[in-house]
Amino acid sequence: MSETKSDIGLIGLAVMGQNLALNIADHGFKISVYNRTTATMSKFVAENSDTPGGLVGQETLDEFVQSLSSPRKIVIMVKAGGPTDAVINGLVPLLDNGDIIIDGGNAKWTDTIRRENDLSEKEIRFVGSGVSGGEEGARFGPSLMPGGKIDAWNELKPIWKAIAAKIDPESGKPLEGASPGKPIEGGYSCTEYVGSDGAGHYVKMVHNGIEYGDMQMICEAYDLMKNLLGMTPSEMGEVFAKWNEGVLDSFLIEITADILKQKDPETGKDFVDIVLDTAGQKGTGKWTSTNALDMGIPAPTVAEAVFARCSSAIKDERREAAKILKGPELKFSGDRDEFINAIQDALYCSKICSYAQGFQLMNAAQDEYSWKLNFGEIAQIWRGGCIIRAAFLQKITGAYANNPKLANLLLDPYFNNAIQNSQTNWRKVVATSAEYGVATPTFSSALSYYDSYRSERLPQNLLQAQRDYFGAHTYERVDKERGKFFHLDWPEPNRPQIEI
Repeated sequence: MSETKSDIGLIGLAVMGQNLALNIADHGFKISVYNRTTATMSKFVAENSDTPGGLVGQETLDEFVQSLSSPRKIVIMVKAGGPTDAVINGLVPLLDNGDIIIDGGNAKWTDTIRRENDLSEKEIRFVGSGVSGGEEGARFGPSLMPGGKIDAWNELKPIWKAIAAKIDPESGKPLEGASPGKPIEGGYSCTEYVGSDGAGHYVKMVHNGIEYGDMQMICEAYDLMKNLLGMTPSEMGEVFAKWNEGVLDSFLIEITADILKQKDPETGKDFVDIVLDTAGQKGTGKWTSTNALDMGIPAPTVAEAVFARCSSAIKDERREAAKILKGPELKFSGDRDEFINAIQDALYCSKICSYAQGFQLMNAAQDEYSWKLNFGEIAQIWRGGCIIRAAFLQKITGAYANNPKLANLLLDPYFNNAIQNSQTNWRKVVATSAEYGVATPTFSSALSYYDSYRSERLPQNLLQAQRDYFGAHTYERVDKERGKFFHLDWPEPNRPQIEI
């Protein structure tokens, strides 16, 4: 064992854990690593013996803990749920008061709240930190969303600030060019303290829910160009590459352009055409949608993105249904270039609404869980390293800088103007999609969300009258003050008396 103790430790050497450990070591921090399978740890350390900070492998959990400087900082990168609890339970007897456990997995925020409470009673500090950016982000700069007690964050802060993705403080653009042993120096670090207990993992969950929406919207744009306009993947790839130079500039638009231009090395065909249309999911989009329902916050676009993946999963059933169920047999006769521009506008407007829903949900959550979330800062954290990184996020930071108490992004002048300038094309795309039988669940739900939110009076007055009729659930009146409820004695036998 080395004489000098490590600055931090990491448990769990799957790909994300390995890459995060290398990122930490590249920034000059000495790191101890432990894995349940010792051979995995030994191989990893042997293959990376020349990192600037140094990797130290430990064969037992006790040796691992003893190798760390105090207060010990231990990052857990294992599967969420039971495996995370098992690692924590194994660590607790080995730790001292004030030591810090950092969960970097995709934990459910309620689990993080429970763990933080349990460990606080044992005088062990706990940080639930969202880590976004996939394998590449973990290696060269992720977006990091830490939650917990502020004193624990202050201990972790120098390391998290060093390893996070960096953006240019003036332009807000991600700084790129990191390589093994040569990390990005300077710039704004895409990490900040999010809030107490489960706030970090909650914000990461909403990030993932928004990511579901972004990806589905892009798929709908692709579907329209492919099946309505008859474009080839390479033609679509050029369109997405052009879009990436404007307001849609983002990581997901960039990689979509690359994917559509890619050929399958085995067959030589367009790669996208040989990929089966069944999408997987790990649950965070579902968590976001379920929580929105629990909180009573409208987030239909994320929910539709989740349902779209569910629909994709029933491939065999859809194959049989396609033989029976028929839609319109129409051929697009409009101007192709004009409609491509309309799709771009529909994608941007839908994106604005999806993010508005996500930030509205976080706004409700901070009241529910007594958090103090800085929404402009959260958008800035997402500007680099994470999957939804986009130029668009700088506008969100600006919106909350102008009005920290902004109720909804749609009310910000920039986003309001963007939708006013583009909603004609947005409506055209949704209407044309319905006319020609192309499913656009996120485009359509985002438009319905916008139209509902801008409506002073919705038809739920009739719904509430129905509830009072069949269940005596009461109603409020437009000519009385809010909060006073009434019930109408409906005629027997529980239906109106109609004179014929």
